[in-house]
Amino acid sequence: MPITVTIAAEPSGSVVARGGDSLAQSLLDHAGFAFANDWYGPRHRLPTSMAREEQAAVASHAAEMLRAARYTVDLDPALDRTQAAPAEQSLDDHLLQLIDQIRGARSGGELGDAVGRLVHPEHGVLERVREALEAAGEQVTDLDDEAHQLADRFAVAAEFVTAAEGELPGVGHELAQIRTPLPYLPGVREAAVAPSPAIQAGAVRTAASAAPHPPASACVPGPQTGPRAR
Repeated sequence: MPITVTIAAEPSGSVVARGGDSLAQSLLDHAGFAFANDWYGPRHRLPTSMAREEQAAVASHAAEMLRAARYTVDLDPALDRTQAAPAEQSLDDHLLQLIDQIRGARSGGELGDAVGRLVHPEHGVLERVREALEAAGEQVTDLDDEAHQLADRFAVAAEFVTAAEGELPGVGHELAQIRTPLPYLPGVREAAVAPSPAIQAGAVRTAASAAPHPPASACVPGPQTGPRAR
């Protein structure tokens, strides 16, 4: 008879897994659940401080591992992400939309919002990439403890992502302070900087008054010379 593991979302906000033998419990530990044994009985749980999306991701991953090990899993539909679009397509669409949002930003605030999705310290794309690289290295070790060099390469790559995150703390706030230039409209700038007609007329009068005047002798006509009277 197959062994059943139940994973459910509790009213308290935590996610609890019950049932299974020692191997199932080991798989739950590996997925990220913490073991607890108190007056509620032995169980594995996810903390209430974890975001619901992250709880669903961990619970769905645990269910996949348990099913691969031939366990029957009763997964709460609220935590089941297997009915979603394929992960690769969803991730690709998400990143393309983010890139379009960054490229299409028309202000520092819009750019800060878009980049925030990339560099958020807990839920950003970079943080998820770091977690994925670390998970890949750990999985390499679990599959072959002799492949430590390959696992180390994943660990180094994860450290590079951590360094990138360290270069960008608070960048969203800084981007929001960027002054957005006014859009260029032909003739608007020229009209804005051109002097008014009154100023132009005053400048002409000033230039005329400042010009040197010719000597008086140059302005008085000389005696006319005509034919002599006879």
